[in-house]
Amino acid sequence: MNIAPHTSASNGSSVPQGSSTQDDASDRKVISTRNLDLTFPTADGSVQALSDITLDIDRGEFVSLIGPSGCGKTTLLRVIADLEKPTGGSIEVNGTTPEGARQDGAYGYVFQQAALFPWRTIEANVALPLEVMGLKAEERARRVRSNLELVNLIGFEKKFPWQLSGGMQQRASIARALAVEPDMLLMDEPFGALDEIVRDHLNEELLKLWATTGKTVVFVTHSIPEAVYLSTRIVVMSPRPGRIHEIIDCDLGADRPLEIRESPQFLKIAHRVRQGLAAGHAPEA
Repeated sequence: MNIAPHTSASNGSSVPQGSSTQDDASDRKVISTRNLDLTFPTADGSVQALSDITLDIDRGEFVSLIGPSGCGKTTLLRVIADLEKPTGGSIEVNGTTPEGARQDGAYGYVFQQAALFPWRTIEANVALPLEVMGLKAEERARRVRSNLELVNLIGFEKKFPWQLSGGMQQRASIARALAVEPDMLLMDEPFGALDEIVRDHLNEELLKLWATTGKTVVFVTHSIPEAVYLSTRIVVMSPRPGRIHEIIDCDLGADRPLEIRESPQFLKIAHRVRQGLAAGHAPEA
């Protein structure tokens, strides 16, 4: 694997050695939020889901959002994807608005469930967004095959989703997201419903996929070990209204076998994330 070392300040900005210009920093940013708020109107009053979210994510990073249920992790991901509209602050995605990035096909979105159509084969499911884009059959076939190969599903093209395991269905969902050739992957707890053995395997496969494609990944999880194993940085969020409590660097080097989870460095980072989650839950003085 080729995981580039990353050095960042607490606000998520980073400057490679030998480069310090503002333009260069701007070119590296693919997601940038400033004082982002989101409030939902409800029948019995408004609910503030996000408060004062300021975050920069650079090209090629793997950033995990972690926090308790209801803290706004998925809501923030949906704002990035233009599935929710913020009510305050600002956000840029790939140098434009979330709506513009969505229309440009800048990201692929992987949901908690695979969300495959049961009446379509695996290759037909992966091809669906390409059909919507109006690509020619030859180009659709090329992209379908290359992305099924990336997720190790060659040989299962003609199968239907119900003929595959849950882990294989999620890999097909990732292939579908990659088929539009996006700049980034937005992933909402894609492995949360899977057993630990399958989840570990898919974590390994996702790291290999990230190294191969160089995509920017924003990943929502409830799992501390998963966040530490996968990420270059971990964004720890506090309960509603969702705020960023802490941003933790996670430089475990290029080689990340599963056994690294028993290393002192891994356990130290995991302990810091756990402390951040606990502190985020603590009542204010």
